Amino acid sequence: MRVVLPYRVSPPPTNLNCVKTFSLVGIENQRATMFAEAMATMVTASILLFGEAAPRSETVKLTCGKHAEHNATLYVPNFVATMENISAQMRSSGFGQAITGSGPDTNYGLAQCYGDLSLLDCVLCYAEARTLLPQCFPANGGRIFLDGCFMRAENYPFFHEHAAPDDRAVCGNTTRKDPAFRAAARQAVSEAVSAAANGDGYGRAARDQSAYVLANCWRTLDAGSCRACLENASRSVLGCLPSSDGRALNTGCFLRYSHTDFLNPLPPNGSQRGVVIVIVIATVSAAVVVAIGALIGVYIWKLRKIQKKRRGCSEAEKYVKSLNDSSLNFKYSTLEKATGNFDEANKLGEGGFGTVYKGVLRDGREIAVKRLFFNNKHRAANFYNEVKMISSVEHKNLVRLLGCSCSGPESLLVYEYLPNKSLDRFIFDSSRGKALRWEKRVQIIVGTAEGLVYLHENSNARIIHRDIKASNILLDSRLRAKIADFGLARSFQEDMTHISTAIAGTLGYMAPEYLAHGQLTEKADVYSFGVLLLEIVTGKQNNRSKHTDYSDSLVNIAWKHFQERRVEELMDTNLMLSSSRRDEVVRVVHIGLLCTQEIASLRPSMSRALQMLVNEEEELAAPTSPPFLDDTTMELTHYGNANSVATISHTIFYPR
Repeated sequence: MRVVLPYRVSPPPTNLNCVKTFSLVGIENQRATMFAEAMATMVTASILLFGEAAPRSETVKLTCGKHAEHNATLYVPNFVATMENISAQMRSSGFGQAITGSGPDTNYGLAQCYGDLSLLDCVLCYAEARTLLPQCFPANGGRIFLDGCFMRAENYPFFHEHAAPDDRAVCGNTTRKDPAFRAAARQAVSEAVSAAANGDGYGRAARDQSAYVLANCWRTLDAGSCRACLENASRSVLGCLPSSDGRALNTGCFLRYSHTDFLNPLPPNGSQRGVVIVIVIATVSAAVVVAIGALIGVYIWKLRKIQKKRRGCSEAEKYVKSLNDSSLNFKYSTLEKATGNFDEANKLGEGGFGTVYKGVLRDGREIAVKRLFFNNKHRAANFYNEVKMISSVEHKNLVRLLGCSCSGPESLLVYEYLPNKSLDRFIFDSSRGKALRWEKRVQIIVGTAEGLVYLHENSNARIIHRDIKASNILLDSRLRAKIADFGLARSFQEDMTHISTAIAGTLGYMAPEYLAHGQLTEKADVYSFGVLLLEIVTGKQNNRSKHTDYSDSLVNIAWKHFQERRVEELMDTNLMLSSSRRDEVVRVVHIGLLCTQEIASLRPSMSRALQMLVNEEEELAAPTSPPFLDDTTMELTHYGNANSVATISHTIFYPR
């Protein structure tokens, strides 16, 4: 497969800790002073000997797995532990592999820098890769190729794989080169592949000062697999000619050719930085050298990361300042103490983006603190979005934001504490479900509808929540509903018909037109609300990824029962309804099916749905069919119409 893409330098992660990070430039008072001259000597000697090398941390391709993780509660700590383990190995050898966990939640990880990178530049490249790979969450695997290193994580042992169907060449600069360059590139590729296959898995070549090539296999491959991988890679990458740049991104190896000299200079006699260390040892005492060796890598790594972050932090700085100047700001230390240093005993729940803890402030107020998992640019954007979105709205059926912390080592959101946690803990639990009799469930349904009507119609800007589901409906002490989690919410003006946006939400709750085309309107929330109604009535979950005990989706099951006038068979046994109440339940299922119709224009608005819920005398229209969605293949299929299949396999989803 041949793909033509312009190469880009990945923007540095927008981290909420930018302001704090700037203080790292001066490493620590007297220690920095003691070793400053020795550090300068070492760096200067390194540059004189080797020239100014580059970590080549530009992203070539990030590819995420097609399946969601099995259990976020286990996946995230396993992934983080794997990355930490690999990080320690990378600092000493430029290669690392690790395995964390057991069963379907096991995380297998591998990272390797290409053979011409110094250990220092390798650490920098790996740090960039480690920042970007979490973007694949909640996919259970992913791989990223940078121009200086490679990283991969999966939930199965892949270490000896050398080929896969998605191996490909990525062609960069489309400048067409003359026949002389093409011949030189072919010869250089052949030489580099031969050197790598017959050596230790790394080869390089340069021809006529016009064609430069690097070939590298992962160290987990044997000689035969390495040769097979590089031969496949050379065949695909030469298909990029006459373009002046090309990379082969294969399962077990990386191959690049270019008309520019991108290779880092090799140290004299093949040694890496031993000569520099010898020079320092000759001029500094042995004890000082040991300290310098430890500090120099940290100092330069921090300095380079700071310089990269400084370029991308202007917006973050502005927002951090505005938050610090507002009443929303909490000190990190205050929230740390309030939650008992995020004690597991205070843990309220966990989602795709963060863990929520109960806390008690010094004045006795109970709070809920949301601690974000990843502080990369995408998570920071969700943090900004949630703070701005929910602080601008106020309604009895919306969770109240008390503030946030953005100056500590991680980002925190502070909400009012709701003692009964979330709706899913009740309706999907046979024991707790008994506490929610029908009258209480109707109250929750109406409260949720009122909150959505406010978001869609009565706030200053039209707001679409994008992730309405039972776990995002919290319950107060009187079991009244409050909509939570605005990290995915979007707002748009009255004159806009829809927003075209990257797809995000939870499988089983996303409207078909949003899945197929990324076109977001209020009707996406209406669809999710309809699914929620069916879940509240049945006590069953629509999302089949949660190990449900039925094969079809709940929406399709409800549709079939409604058509056959057998809705009563679906009712949650905890309801224990009289015959008069059963009619009310059938009506709610009817409204749920109106909200989940496949054609968005046929779904009612939220205000109309609310009216139908509270006015029992109003006659309801007959619903049309819901979408028939296969959650395992992500295909929308209209039964009886062979031409109506929309494949969504190219989309990355973000269940929460």
